[in-house]
Amino acid sequence: MQATPQPSSSAVPDAPRGNWVDRALPEAWRPYARLARLDRPIGWWLLLLPCWWSAALAADALGRPWPDPWHLVLFFVGAVAMRGAGCTYNDIVDRDIDAKVARTRARPIPSGQVSVRNAKIFLIAQALVGLVVLLQFNRFAVLVGVASLAAVAIYPFLKRVTDWPQLGLGIAFSWGALMGWAAATGSLALAPILLYLGGIAWTIGYDTIYAHQDKEDDAIVGVHSTARLFGAATKPWLAGFYALAAALFAGAFVLSGVGPAAYAGLALGAAHLGWQVAALRTDDPDNCLRLFRSNRDFGLILFAALVLDAWLTA
Repeated sequence: MQATPQPSSSAVPDAPRGNWVDRALPEAWRPYARLARLDRPIGWWLLLLPCWWSAALAADALGRPWPDPWHLVLFFVGAVAMRGAGCTYNDIVDRDIDAKVARTRARPIPSGQVSVRNAKIFLIAQALVGLVVLLQFNRFAVLVGVASLAAVAIYPFLKRVTDWPQLGLGIAFSWGALMGWAAATGSLALAPILLYLGGIAWTIGYDTIYAHQDKEDDAIVGVHSTARLFGAATKPWLAGFYALAAALFAGAFVLSGVGPAAYAGLALGAAHLGWQVAALRTDDPDNCLRLFRSNRDFGLILFAALVLDAWLTA
C-alpha cells in the first residue's frame, strides 16, 4: 500500500494536513499556491458565497427558475483569482508582521520561499485573471466590481490603526452581494444592499472567531482586532452580529418577494450560527479554526435555499 503523502515542512500551520497542494503540485509551485491560499479553500468560499447568494436572490426576485449558470462559474473563477490576489497583496504588506506571529511566520514571503519581487509579479497575474472575469459582465456590474478595489487596497492597513479591521474585511469580502444582482439586472436595489450589509455583519462575526487564534501574538506586535477588543465578551458580541446578519438577510428576502423555502433555509442557517456561538471556546485555536471554517456550511445552506425557492416559485 502506498504511503499517504505528508505535508512538507514549509506548509503553514492552519492549512489542512495532506491538502492537494502538498500532495499534487511540484515543489517549486507550492509556495505560490500557498501564497494564493489554494491550500486553504475556505477563503475563496467566503468570498464566493455572497456572489452566489445575490445571483440566486436576483433570479428568485425576477421569477427565474435558477441563477445564470455562466455567472456562477465566472464568480467561482473570479473568487479564486481575487482571493489569491488579495492574500498575495496582504502578505506583501504584512510581511514584517507575519514574521513575528507564530501562525504566519511560515508563510512564503516571511519564510523566504518567495521574494517580494516575485510575489508582486504573481499578484499582477492573478489580478489580470480577475479582470478578464469581470469584463464578461455588463457595464454596470463592471463598474460595481471596480469600486470594490478601494476596500481591498485599504484593508491590510486597518489592523495597524483600528480595533475594527474585521469591518474592513466585511466591506471587501461581502461585495459579491452587490455583484450577483448587478450582473443579473444591470442595476442595484435595496434588497442586495441589505444582503450586503448582512454579509458585513456575518463577516465581522466569523473573522472575530478567526482572530482569536492570534490574539496573544497580536497583542505583542501591536496588531488590533475585534477579538482583542471584545475579549471575554466575544460571545454576546458574536450573537449580536449574527442576529443582525440574519435580520438583514430576512429584510432582503422580504423586499425580493421570496417564498417559504428561502425563509426555511435562513432559519436553518441562523440555527447554525447560534451553534457557533454556543460551541465557541476562544482560548482553543483548533476550536476557533473549526468554527470559522464551518461558515462555508452556513453560506451553502443559504444559497441552496434560495435556488430551491427560485425553482419552486418560477
